Amino acid sequence: MRLGTGLFTAQRGPDDDREPSARYEELVALTHEIETAGLDSAWVSEHHFQRDEYLSGTFPALGAMAAATDEIEIGPCVALGPLYDPIHLAEDAATVDLLSSDRLTLGLAIGSNPREFDVFGVPREERAERLEDLVAFLRAAWSEGPLEYESTFHDVPTDVTITPTPTGGSVPIVLGGAAKPAVRRAARIADGWCAPSSLSLEGVRKRVEDIRTVREKENVEGEFSIYVLEHGWVDDSREAAWEAMREGYFHLQRRYAEIFSGESVGELADERKRELKSEATFGPPETVAEELERYADAIGGDVHVIFRTYYPGVETGAMVDCVRRLGGEVAPRL
Repeated sequence: MRLGTGLFTAQRGPDDDREPSARYEELVALTHEIETAGLDSAWVSEHHFQRDEYLSGTFPALGAMAAATDEIEIGPCVALGPLYDPIHLAEDAATVDLLSSDRLTLGLAIGSNPREFDVFGVPREERAERLEDLVAFLRAAWSEGPLEYESTFHDVPTDVTITPTPTGGSVPIVLGGAAKPAVRRAARIADGWCAPSSLSLEGVRKRVEDIRTVREKENVEGEFSIYVLEHGWVDDSREAAWEAMREGYFHLQRRYAEIFSGESVGELADERKRELKSEATFGPPETVAEELERYADAIGGDVHVIFRTYYPGVETGAMVDCVRRLGGEVAPRL
């Protein structure tokens, strides 16, 4: 099992009166701590036009993270694929991969927020098809010589050569999503799938089983990685861990409810709070390790858990302490 953390959003938390630059300095400092703690990966997330200034500059942030580290895997989990110009994405991803010496993994998803699609001028009903087209475009762009791919949605000459190319000739592409079409899309065209934190262990197991069935039936070759998002915290006790993460976790989930729906959301209902608490993994190191091991038992030991410990409004020092305990006390137990 591999273990990473994030997802860095650089968004302004409740009562956070810091300058925006301070939140980005925090992002870089925490990335450095993740590597120092011996963890395997660090991740960002992307949204646009949010009043709390949710991270939108995905690849500049990843470039800074590459410069702050030497060994860990970095990437977006996820970038909103249909909103990108494919040439710029191919160039930017390859550049970050070169800066990081072949450490970038490109997580992509179809997106959801209606306003993002409206402002970018992208029909929301085309998002699944645009993502598939984008993945094929990226594969072609990173190959040697001219593009030789005719995009359905972008008027790009097939004889153009896009540079630079990634260190190893390609960047691993991981697709997110829980719905059956999203999972099977990942199985067919991607190098991995990322399970959202809302899925139960059994939900993840069933989808991984489906992925393996699709790849076998359609003779899809090559390595395929499974990533799992999990919210949580490491502290001396379950009570202390929950107290540390609760408010930032609930704030983040309320903001996601607004982003995904495109509508304002007030205070989360008590029932929703109980549900969110049941979905999170928190407590002392041995408890967290035991919970995470269930993924390896269910779907195999090669799973990569992205354990989310970054919450808006939580003090930087507390997040540093959590990351250090995750690397020093949880990871060795896995």
